[in-house]
Amino acid sequence: MKNKLLSWTPKILAILLGGFFIVFGGYDDSPGLQGIGLILIIAIIFAIIRGQKKKNPDDF
Repeated sequence: MKNKLLSWTPKILAILLGGFFIVFGGYDDSPGLQGIGLILIIAIIFAIIRGQKKKNPDDF
């Protein structure tokens, strides 16, 4: 349980940081910051999906 929590915490924090970048970039009218936030979120989602495929190759 503790190992699973330690593996998910940085991923969740990175997604929240990306969401903050998107919201703050929209408030500050900064398309570059919004793009960085979007790229960060997409990269974390791909990393999660890729990790799941490596753990269970027969499930997908």
